[in-house]
Amino acid sequence: MTEHRGESPTEWAAITSIAEKFGVGSETLRKWVRRAEVDDGMRPGVTSAEAQRIKELERENRELRRGNEILKAASAFFARELDPQPRR
Repeated sequence: MTEHRGESPTEWAAITSIAEKFGVGSETLRKWVRRAEVDDGMRPGVTSAEAQRIKELERENRELRRGNEILKAASAFFARELDPQPRR
């Protein structure tokens, strides 16, 4: 895509032309180009690798929070079970 920018009057015209040749939508190609620019450091933003790592960390965080809730519930249950005082 970047090689063909000079062949068209605008970036959108280049994207539209190339999208037609590949049989994809212009907006789809534009998003791919933007993603590639971010990944290559030509445009600010979160790279694909960083986005994937964030997604993995968020999943791990959810799992850890769930595990902590289970441990808290188990701890409270066993604390009641082991309490030597009779219940009223």
